[in-house]
Amino acid sequence: MTSQEIRQKFLDYFKSKDHLIVPSAPIVLKDDPTLMFSNSGMTQFKDFFLGYKTPTAPRIADTQKCLRVSGKHNDLDDVGRDTYHHTMFEMLGNWSFGDYFKKDAIAFAWELLTGVYGIPKENLYVTIFEGDASENLERDQDAYDFWKTHISEDRIINGNKKDNFWEMGESGPCGPCSEIHIDLRTPEEKAKISGLELVNNDHPQVVEVWNLVFMEFNRKADKSLEKLPQQHVDTGMGFERLCMALQGKSSNYDTDVFTPLIAKVEELSGKKYTGILEDEKDIAIRVVVDHIRAVSFAIADGQLPSNGGAGYVIRRILRRAISYSYRFLGMKEPFLFELVAVLKDQMGPFFPELEKQGNLVTEVIKSEEESFLKTIESGLVRVERLIQQTISDGSKVLPSVEVFELYDTYGFPDDLTRIIAEEKGLTIDEVGFQAEMEKQKQRSKKDSASKVYDWVVLEEKPETFVGYDQLEAETYITRYRKVENKDGEFYQVVLSNSPFYPEGGGQVGDKGVLENAAESFEVLETKKENGLIISLINGLPKDAGAVFYAKVNATERKNSQANHSVTHLLHEALREVLGTHVEQKGSYVGPDYLRFDFSHFNKMTEEELALIEEKVNQKIKDSIALQEFRNIPIQEAIDKGAMALFGEKYGDNVRMIQFGSSKELCGGTHVKNTSEIGHFKITSENSAAAGIRRIEAISGDKSAEYFKNIEQQITELSQLLKSKDVVRSIEKLIEENASLKSEVEALKKEKAKGEIGDWKNAYEQKGDKQLLVKKTSLDAGSVKDIIFQLKKEIPTSITIVLSNADDKPMITVGVSDDLASSYQAGAIVKELAKEIQGGGGGNPGFATAGGKNLAGLENAYQKALNI
Repeated sequence: MTSQEIRQKFLDYFKSKDHLIVPSAPIVLKDDPTLMFSNSGMTQFKDFFLGYKTPTAPRIADTQKCLRVSGKHNDLDDVGRDTYHHTMFEMLGNWSFGDYFKKDAIAFAWELLTGVYGIPKENLYVTIFEGDASENLERDQDAYDFWKTHISEDRIINGNKKDNFWEMGESGPCGPCSEIHIDLRTPEEKAKISGLELVNNDHPQVVEVWNLVFMEFNRKADKSLEKLPQQHVDTGMGFERLCMALQGKSSNYDTDVFTPLIAKVEELSGKKYTGILEDEKDIAIRVVVDHIRAVSFAIADGQLPSNGGAGYVIRRILRRAISYSYRFLGMKEPFLFELVAVLKDQMGPFFPELEKQGNLVTEVIKSEEESFLKTIESGLVRVERLIQQTISDGSKVLPSVEVFELYDTYGFPDDLTRIIAEEKGLTIDEVGFQAEMEKQKQRSKKDSASKVYDWVVLEEKPETFVGYDQLEAETYITRYRKVENKDGEFYQVVLSNSPFYPEGGGQVGDKGVLENAAESFEVLETKKENGLIISLINGLPKDAGAVFYAKVNATERKNSQANHSVTHLLHEALREVLGTHVEQKGSYVGPDYLRFDFSHFNKMTEEELALIEEKVNQKIKDSIALQEFRNIPIQEAIDKGAMALFGEKYGDNVRMIQFGSSKELCGGTHVKNTSEIGHFKITSENSAAAGIRRIEAISGDKSAEYFKNIEQQITELSQLLKSKDVVRSIEKLIEENASLKSEVEALKKEKAKGEIGDWKNAYEQKGDKQLLVKKTSLDAGSVKDIIFQLKKEIPTSITIVLSNADDKPMITVGVSDDLASSYQAGAIVKELAKEIQGGGGGNPGFATAGGKNLAGLENAYQKALNI
């Protein structure tokens, strides 16, 4: 049975049991402040479990893309080392929202596994929750009683809280669970030891394949448990492990989920995969084929590699794959991008985002590979320099601070530094390195540390967002909770009627005030969490149940919505000018400016940018009225021509924004007429990532300020130049400056020629070598020219020049070619640079260093004489 057939049989089975089959949600989460990525099948249904949204159906089934690389669920370091851990994996799941519970969930699972898939019953074991006295939780007797109608009682195992009580996170829905484990060992192995003893003991062939979670409780922030108003079922079956079981394999990597990718790696690298766990080559291949899936799906869902947040995690996964392939597969050129086509063929039919975004995914990965391989090459030079310095200091241990700097600042893998050091008979200061890592973690924790208390519910009533129609509203607080972070103590409030737009869709959240006759509080930010609009205020009202007036900062809202509306016009203009391949890939909409990322592979020309501006400004002049379609079926919106963005999760009903021919699904706030935007001006266009361009722009008040500033600058220039023809005056200055520069360069060369003769005669004989230590005021270019000439003319020589040109200390070292194997210019200059509080580098024959301490040149001079 192929993996495609296995997946389809699961969906078909639950469809026959009256489950609605829904598509996988994006792997990247954009509107959940508690998670970066979807790390379990239930993530997209959180609001249903919490009661914030009504399920689209009481029974649902799907296959969900998941990523476990950060936070509590982090499998990254295990990937490649065993047969079954992955970063990206599929979770097959069936869900019941207040409908069936333990009895039916158990019956469905048993019938599918043994009846549909034909797994022998004697290969299965199940676990149930044994209870926990510390939380007054009893043994799950119901699950036990239901299971014993299907399976022998001696195959039902009691499990502890760690294994058999599932929790969404630090707080949230939770409950006892029942795991199904499968024994894939040979009959001979089973005869030696019962599978009963190997369940939940990390045996690679006795593995959990399905977890049935019975949601009964809600974990509060104070760690107490409360009963949920309804009972739910949340199940998750590991697709890759299921394929391993049904295809008779002993490793996930031996199934057809991975074998096509492995075959391509073998073809490109020339290395043969043998499946040996401890073989570094095989580990590298497993890492590569796992990581390419995670990175490809993340990019397809809209998360580009970057230096922060979720983008940093994706970049780290990709760089881990590049590092392994560089070190153990000998791949010194980009090749991972070639695996995307294989993945697309394999999974595209089930996940159309891979088909649609395939070219973008390929180009982004290729660009990241090229960049990181350059980082590795330049890092090798730095490591070699560090090794030479360590040896010259008489040490056998690379210092931890420098090794950590290579890792943290330059992105050079620390394990690669270890390997190179060991080849030279050295080690790294492991204790010190781990200490540096811990310091960094603590800094990150300190920066992000916050404590969120439980909600204090004043009234169980649905909130209403009124911000599309009004900027002020009479309201009251329905719930509040305290938040403590590095900036102090604040309170999050949920309002019965909120005019504050919550951050989302690229648009910043509203600020404003919450006040009444007795008190006034600043609204610092507004976000959405689990379906609730939450405003952060700088205190707690004395009477939290009083009536308040919520007032949005009208100026900031006006400017933000002008920028948001103009992104829609910009998007349409880009597609008209550049082509329909253009798609939005990210945006930021604030009161001061807008940022718009879009798919396009070439730098835009000045003519294209001018045409874009012209088209957008024409639509502003045309005074196009907003047409807003609230809460319409998504298919109706698509039929009307609305653009849906890839990587976004839309509900059954959506909001469509239309300005003439521009039609987009959007939840943001907008101007009532394009004339309110005023004017649109592009301030920059550059690359955001491979295949992604970024435009930054302004509109409205900021656009008026922009032109006012330019006018002021031109007036000031005109006064300085004493001419109204500013352009011609500056052209004349440039011509005069170029002429003077030529004269200065000619004079410098003459001066340098005059000094070479004197320098030649100033070398001192030091044994069989010659040394020149010279002070000068010549500039860097002149010094370099002289040193390269002297290196040719004076054999077995070392030349050290200390310059104070422009009152900046600089040290330059030249070593003749016949001494370069014995004396390293880089090592010499690094030692001397300490005296001027500087640093630098170069190659064995030539190196330079700049510094901050001009007075230190004298000490450097004396130290140089002692070489």
